[in-house]
Amino acid sequence: VRAQGDTYQVVADVSQFEPPDIVVTTSNCHVAIQAEKVAEDGTICDTFTHQCQLPEDMDPLSVSCTLTEAGMLVITARRR
Repeated sequence: VRAQGDTYQVVADVSQFEPPDIVVTTSNCHVAIQAEKVAEDGTICDTFTHQCQLPEDMDPLSVSCTLTEAGMLVITARRR
């Protein structure tokens, strides 16, 4: 978690996954990133899981995420 001005940022490299395969959830001050790549035969061939705790002074309603063209997932939350 990086603090930049009045925001916090979490960055994760999920370039090996397609956007529909990536799920981001928040609960309290926790952010969870989960991604699964499913092969054509239905087996899971690659997974990514990351959890982090955001500082308590962040606004939980301000959490947003963006996926860059390079496959970097950027999660942003504003400070209160």
